[in-house]
Amino acid sequence: MQAQTKPETDRRNEPPEQSVWWSKLSLAQKFSASSLGKFGYELAFVRNENGQSLAVLICNGGISVISEDGDINTSPDLHLRD
Repeated sequence: MQAQTKPETDRRNEPPEQSVWWSKLSLAQKFSASSLGKFGYELAFVRNENGQSLAVLICNGGISVISEDGDINTSPDLHLRD
């Protein structure tokens, strides 16, 4: 009898609506994140600072952030840990 292996799941192909982080975004952030997604950006995480959420997206080593109001900043002063 052969052991059954689980197929690997590539989360990059998972629709953003099913992402844990996606549910934490405001409606404006979802629209902006969808727009950036067309350029290859992926939602990495959502940071909460002083009661405001900040969505952090990554693409080819580049970082963009989206404010709670949906404003996109493609050159934020943000450094990620390795």
